[in-house]
Amino acid sequence: MSASRLSLIFIFLLFVFTIQESAIARINFPVTGFSLFLAVLLGTMALEDRSGAIILGFIGGLIMDLAPTSNSPFGQWALVLTLVGYVIATNRESIGDFTTRPGAFVFFVALASALTLTLSLILGSLIGDQNGTFGRNIVVVGGNTFWTFLFSPIVLPGLTKLREITLTSRERV
Repeated sequence: MSASRLSLIFIFLLFVFTIQESAIARINFPVTGFSLFLAVLLGTMALEDRSGAIILGFIGGLIMDLAPTSNSPFGQWALVLTLVGYVIATNRESIGDFTTRPGAFVFFVALASALTLTLSLILGSLIGDQNGTFGRNIVVVGGNTFWTFLFSPIVLPGLTKLREITLTSRERV
């Protein structure tokens, strides 16, 4: 991943995060909320190569850590999303190309969202963070996974186009 492409993706993620915090977070979804930023970040990570997915996980985690609405200790989201980026990066070859299978791409992003939230809850419990009751956590993870599965088909084709536009000539090969 080139430095110019990384800076463009960083600016794009900041833009999506601003939309998430100013508009999407204010909508009262039935059951629980939806994280557009998490869906976009996981979709972008799934399209990247090995090092790009890990770097994007770390950068996306830092952005989430700096959020004014974040109740978790600083660095927790960076650690969680770096670990998820590593899992995506190591399994990228076995998953295949998502541009030819959009249904698998939507399913993958929804499951990765559930994995990310579950990993955040587990890590939060290990460091002594008060995460709420087990039942409420299941509802939050399940609801976010449902909304991610429902809204991802709207967002992910745009991510694929954006990735194709920002690729350099060396990365296209």
